Amino acid sequence: MSRRLRFVALGDSLTEGVGDPVGDGWRGWAALLAGGLAPDGGSVEFHNLAVSGAQTCDVLERQLPVALALRPDIASVMVGVNDTLRCTFDLHAVAARLDRVYAAFAEQGVVLLTACLPDPGAMLGLPGLLAHPLARRQQAVNSVVHALSERHGAVHLHAAEEAWVADRSMWSADRLHPGERGHRVLAVRFHALLAAEGHARGAPPSLEPETSAPTRAASLWWLATAGTGWVARRCTDLLPQLLALSAHELRHRARGTSARLDLRASSAVVSALASLTTADRPDPA
Repeated sequence: MSRRLRFVALGDSLTEGVGDPVGDGWRGWAALLAGGLAPDGGSVEFHNLAVSGAQTCDVLERQLPVALALRPDIASVMVGVNDTLRCTFDLHAVAARLDRVYAAFAEQGVVLLTACLPDPGAMLGLPGLLAHPLARRQQAVNSVVHALSERHGAVHLHAAEEAWVADRSMWSADRLHPGERGHRVLAVRFHALLAAEGHARGAPPSLEPETSAPTRAASLWWLATAGTGWVARRCTDLLPQLLALSAHELRHRARGTSARLDLRASSAVVSALASLTTADRPDPA
């Protein structure tokens, strides 16, 4: 008897399933996708290692060793947004960690799933001077993810398109995580990519939600209650630097040199990718 297909999911709250509640916990896109990977009559062994708040260092140091020990057939790695929300953000470090994680799965012959993700500043509706620095960070991370996904042969999903961000029904009340509809869309899109390459042989997940989308009132209630705590926790770490970045943005706008900031961000991506070499990758095992 052949062993069951094994799918391991790594990442942060997005993959943990936040925004798609089932019972006393979260379900999410990865769990929805798992059900459609094996043909009818087959079964999938699914392990969700994702943890809310995880950064690339957490995936590399804590989640990756556990995932490799499970010897998965398919693994997903979706992380990086939390890195952009920290004052310690370092694109070179993010690129190096992701490169090691992707390479570790590639060396085991694992089918790797990755995705580019929306900008959190845009999702929260932050003012331009605050949103633009975060947008540049997320765009830089997405560029790195895209390049490394191609380098390591990953199945890559572009999930940062405007249509995805603009459709309010796709998102939960917190404005940061997909709601049930959004999680289902992610699962269906990943399934289509995997099926095209012969890696998903079961029926795709349904797009039909089991619950209604959050109302505007629910979103406002979240911002007035739980949202204030989220902002307070992030402000302690990020706000001082974000204010400095915003002041820097304002000075460049006043001088008409905002294009320089975009150029610097692009140069940082090129530099981060150029600094990666095979010799720099220690054996993760």
